[in-house]
Amino acid sequence: MTPLVQAEQAVLGALFLDPGQLGPLSDWLRPEHFDRPAHAALYAAMLKLRAEGHPATTADVDGPVPLAWVTDTVQEASRHTLGLTSVYPHLLISACPRPDHAPLYGRMVLEGAIHRSVAQHADRLHQAALADLHSGTLDETVHHAQVLSDVLADLARVWGTEPRTAQPPDAYAPLGVPPEPVADQVLADEELLLGCLAARSEQLLDLVRWLRPDDFADPGHQQIYRALGALHHRGEPIDQLTVLWETQRRGALADGSLNAEQVRRICDPLAGGGAAEHYGEQVVTTSLVRTAATAARHVRELAGQEALAPGQLIGYALHALRPLDDVRRRQRIASGAEPGLPRSSPHAAPRSAQTEAARSRSRPHHPGAQPPASLMSPAPPAARPSYRSPS
Repeated sequence: MTPLVQAEQAVLGALFLDPGQLGPLSDWLRPEHFDRPAHAALYAAMLKLRAEGHPATTADVDGPVPLAWVTDTVQEASRHTLGLTSVYPHLLISACPRPDHAPLYGRMVLEGAIHRSVAQHADRLHQAALADLHSGTLDETVHHAQVLSDVLADLARVWGTEPRTAQPPDAYAPLGVPPEPVADQVLADEELLLGCLAARSEQLLDLVRWLRPDDFADPGHQQIYRALGALHHRGEPIDQLTVLWETQRRGALADGSLNAEQVRRICDPLAGGGAAEHYGEQVVTTSLVRTAATAARHVRELAGQEALAPGQLIGYALHALRPLDDVRRRQRIASGAEPGLPRSSPHAAPRSAQTEAARSRSRPHHPGAQPPASLMSPAPPAARPSYRSPS
């Protein structure tokens, strides 16, 4: 018998012996917090009898508890569950070490309910994400992610704390679970997107606002996207050879993420038709669902850690959901449901200056060579704001 089951028995046994404690407990302990259906039915019956003004629950009752309190509770609970007998309350009473410790036993029951509820909703989010990965949609994932977030906030209020995000220590970091399998269509969309960007690199200006390298499921595709972005940022030509060279400089060929044939095939100019934004939206949508699946597995792992106090569990679970919030925001920008950042800020440096600075970092520097004058000249000091006292 687990400590949680013993706590459920103890709190019910205490309420059979002292029904006057039901009032304070009813403010925060609910029948659904009990794991065993028989215990939930007994507690719900006690709450119902108290609401109807059962004599045993009145404050002016002195002496022993009326026997009717036990028999009426069992009779009411038997309407909603099977297997209850008149003997079971006596077993619950004998399982209660100290009746006056009922509030603490109730907190134990609530703590077990919080772990159980977080685990159940994390499982539902994971199943929704797997279904959306198969169907190529995201509605169920977004719905269950919001439900899990709302449940965590509600459980924090029930426990008496604020729903604050907290980074877990290394001991509670997610385990090295292999990623979810990626459908062939997802990889095909990623290749089509990269081919579009290689053929028309100016489309990067729209995508870089909401598409990140980590949104690509394939590590090699992540490296090609980084290479395209670096070449475009430096204002250098983009073709099969330049992308191949850049990926080699970044170590993608050495670590096995890519091979030369893959880069040439993906960046083939004859395969670069279509609008990059369409394929980019598909990529970030799939990234949202994959991120949700990963976050759900981490939350499920945390909920299984019985050593975590409810406040810690809630804070760590909220932290595990943070990456999902970021991808969700960028997916809404991609779909047009939320405005994104402008392409450039009015305070940004001219494009030519940005390009020259980026190119200078990629040029070989010879010993003794002087950097360009524009890089040697110190930046003018920022003007200090003047503060005038009111006249």
